[in-house]
Amino acid sequence: MVESLAHAIIGPLREGFFVKALIGGCVTATVCSVVGCLVILRRMAFLGDALSHAMIAGIAGGYLFMKLAFGIEAHAPSMLIGSLLAAVITVTTIGFVARVSRLKDDTVIGIMYTGIFAGGVVLVSVFRNYIHIDLMHFIMGDVLGVADADLWVAVLVAALVLSVIVLFFRQFQLTSFDPIMAASIGMPVILIDYALTTCVSLVVVSAVSMVGVILVVGLLITPAATAYLLCDRLDRMMLVSALFGLSGVVGGLYLCMWLDSAGGGAIMLFCTFQFLVVLVVAPRYGLLAGWMRRRAMIPQELLEDILASVLRARGEPLALSVLDQFVDGRGRELRSVVRSMQKQGLLGRVDASVVLTDAGHREALRILRAHRLWEAYLRHVGTPEDTIHYTAHELEHLHDEGSVDYIDDLLGHPQRDPHGSEIPAGLSRTSPGTVSSVSMLREGITGTVESSGAVAGLQPGLHVRLGPRRQDGAAWTVIKPDGTEVILDHSAADAVRVRVADGKIPEA
Repeated sequence: MVESLAHAIIGPLREGFFVKALIGGCVTATVCSVVGCLVILRRMAFLGDALSHAMIAGIAGGYLFMKLAFGIEAHAPSMLIGSLLAAVITVTTIGFVARVSRLKDDTVIGIMYTGIFAGGVVLVSVFRNYIHIDLMHFIMGDVLGVADADLWVAVLVAALVLSVIVLFFRQFQLTSFDPIMAASIGMPVILIDYALTTCVSLVVVSAVSMVGVILVVGLLITPAATAYLLCDRLDRMMLVSALFGLSGVVGGLYLCMWLDSAGGGAIMLFCTFQFLVVLVVAPRYGLLAGWMRRRAMIPQELLEDILASVLRARGEPLALSVLDQFVDGRGRELRSVVRSMQKQGLLGRVDASVVLTDAGHREALRILRAHRLWEAYLRHVGTPEDTIHYTAHELEHLHDEGSVDYIDDLLGHPQRDPHGSEIPAGLSRTSPGTVSSVSMLREGITGTVESSGAVAGLQPGLHVRLGPRRQDGAAWTVIKPDGTEVILDHSAADAVRVRVADGKIPEA
């Protein structure tokens, strides 16, 4: 068993064509994987596909030129130059059509690359007596039959492209993530974009003759996409992508030898297998991690219903059996959520009952404030009395501070809901040390005037206390140190800002 395994691993290394394919494939995979990280971050994957397909026109043109001009059947440098010209023409044409028409870039790429690809096919068929290109070899590649000239071209292009990426890494990074900021600090964003496109073109051109159209696109995208599921930093993503590209080539070449299959297909199959495995098991962005997060996730509405229900107990422990009735008998789910809320520090346990912690009490007051303000708003807009409470129970889960404060201000900062219950103040606005407008404060709160707008007698630095609301809640009373009172209407109360020295947490 061990001997057969060793023979399966070491045996192919004794074959010259396998070693050459291994070297060429690894060189190509490394540069493709590194460049591919920038390609997928910039959403240029379709452009790589376009360049690889459009190259047939350049290869056919270079082949035809050398045949007619010098009588040479095939010449790697000439076909490389022809392919690069075809890539440049493709990119330029795509950019021009996208600018002068209302079509999106992906639509233009689809039109132009298929047109140029078709032009190359027609060129090959019309001049078939002069051009001897195997289209199937061009599309699928033959990594096990790498020519020395193709190998040297791939090595030189890889060295050039990787050097450019290392030297201008910061520029590529910034223009990939925030091109507007890059332009604002003076970076030549368009020039950097063209540099990256040239790098992609060189990589595609140098690799297609060796690995084929399909494999070069796969090596550009798949290892980089696999690394993207594991990394949040571009430099690490490039390193991990290169490792996946190398392992894909090595694993794929051994697979093709064991199965006696096409080399390019086996490499791409192995790369895809790696991607699917990582897609499932990636610790942060994998399917398994997502499923575990969703399984552990607390239903927000149930959490808020539990907080509001325990708050109604007014500090007394609330039995789980009673709580189960408040939240419509959700039994097993309720106990799971209660355990999770204990871990978050929102609830405490007393035997078979629960109580609110300080953090839980504050959160419950936020929800209660939203509920009672929604009730006041629904009364204000004429909602039938018998539906106000139930509608507000649904709306209370929309309790982001900005929305609730807007409703509070729209209603003139009411102190009680339609049923006569007190509406809690916004705790983030009334806790000691915060600066709030007088309109947000309640009776008994003390503080120091920070700004008074155009209100006379409330100069900054004055220590004041909030008195009772007057005129059915439409006027605010500010009591000065000497006992005199300043009455403010709504707009004036909004303008006067006080740094709270002593706030009080209202009861439910």
